[in-house]
Amino acid sequence: MRVCTLASGSSGNSTYVAGDNSAVLVDAGLSGRGLVRGLESIRVDPSELEGILITHEHLDHIRGAGVLARRYNLKVFATERTWEEIEKVIGEIPEGSRFVLDNGGKLEIEDLKIECFENSHDAVDSIGFSFHSKGVSAGIATDTGYLTGSARKLLDSSDLLIFEANHDLHMLKTGRYPWALKQRILSDRGHLSNIAAGHCLSSLISGNTRAVALAHLSRENNNPELALTTVAEILREHGLSPGKDFILETAPRCLPGKLWELE
Repeated sequence: MRVCTLASGSSGNSTYVAGDNSAVLVDAGLSGRGLVRGLESIRVDPSELEGILITHEHLDHIRGAGVLARRYNLKVFATERTWEEIEKVIGEIPEGSRFVLDNGGKLEIEDLKIECFENSHDAVDSIGFSFHSKGVSAGIATDTGYLTGSARKLLDSSDLLIFEANHDLHMLKTGRYPWALKQRILSDRGHLSNIAAGHCLSSLISGNTRAVALAHLSRENNNPELALTTVAEILREHGLSPGKDFILETAPRCLPGKLWELE
C-alpha cells in the first residue's frame, strides 16, 4: 500500500491511497490544478485513480472534487447526507459515478478494503477511513472533536496513522480568533488539540505501528515543532518511543508529504 498526503490543513486536504491494482483520493480540497500538480509530484497520473472518497462537506475537503471527477471520469463516494450538501458546490456528477457510503459501512475497490467510521465534527455526517491491503493497514482521522468508539476500534494498531493534531491549546485560547470560533474548535464537534492527539494515539499505537503523521495542523494556532514535541512527550509518558519504535512526523499543510510504502 502507498499513502501520501497531498495537503493537510485549513487551506485544503487530500490524501492519496493506493494498493497494487487501485488508487483513490480521500478528499479533494485543493483546486483541480492543485490536485493534479500534487499527484504528478509523486509520479501519479490522475487518470489512474478509481475515485474520490469524501469525509464531509466543508470546502477544504471538496473544492476540486467535481472538476477532477469530471475531467478524469472518476467515481465519487460520500454518505447520503453529505451528498445532499456537496451537490450544489461540486457540480453535476454523472449518475453512474455517484456512490453512497454508509457511515460505519465497508466497501472494496479492487485490492483496497475500506471501512468507514464516525467522526465528531460540525458537519452533517463526518467520517474517516481505515484502509487494508495485503496485510497492512492505514487509518485517516482528521476533523473530529474526540475519538469516537468506531474510530478507536478501526484505527487500533494500524501500520500507518494520519491523525489530527490541529491546535495548541494555549495558542488557540490567547490567539486572535473570535471567541465563538475558539469555542467551536474546542468543542466535541471541533478539532483535536496536540494534547488530545497524544493521548488518543497512546491507546492506538502498538508494535504493528510503523509511522504516525500528525495532520490538519492549524496555521494560526499550531506549528510542526510544537505539535511533534507535545505529542512525543505524551507518548513517552505512556511508555512509547517515537523515533525509535515508529516514525513520528507532521504532514505538510500545503505540499505533498512523504510517500509511505507499506509492505
